[in-house]
Amino acid sequence: MSKIDEVRSAMVAAMKAKDKDTKETLSSLLAALKNKAIDKRADLTEEEEVQVILKEIKQTKETLEMTPPERTDIITECEKRIAVLEQYAPKMMDEAEIREVIASVLALLEIEAPTPKDKGRIMKELMPRVKGKADGKLVSEILAKMM
Repeated sequence: MSKIDEVRSAMVAAMKAKDKDTKETLSSLLAALKNKAIDKRADLTEEEEVQVILKEIKQTKETLEMTPPERTDIITECEKRIAVLEQYAPKMMDEAEIREVIASVLALLEIEAPTPKDKGRIMKELMPRVKGKADGKLVSEILAKMM
């Protein structure tokens, strides 16, 4: 079952349960998935579907970060939206798992003590391994701590 079908059936269930917030979130996710498929002029691969979902989560988190603290209505809405979207995103790697991948890349590149000069080479090898499984910003921060 594709993500589009999965999201559509969940949206129908949310409509039947009269869960307006979940329905609206799923509706916008469904629209984003369909638009990506239309742009591509073909069905989306699983990886492309995940990219669309992660993009929606990232946009919502950016909205949350820019929202002033006194706007609790927007903050609450964003938090609900993120909770719904994360149900469809793959499980993200935690810091320990990212460190393991970084260690394996360092071993592969034969770098014992990474320096800021090596960062570009390391990231070039590292990012394809964690793409869609970890936040790039977090990966970069962890690598910077290891230097």
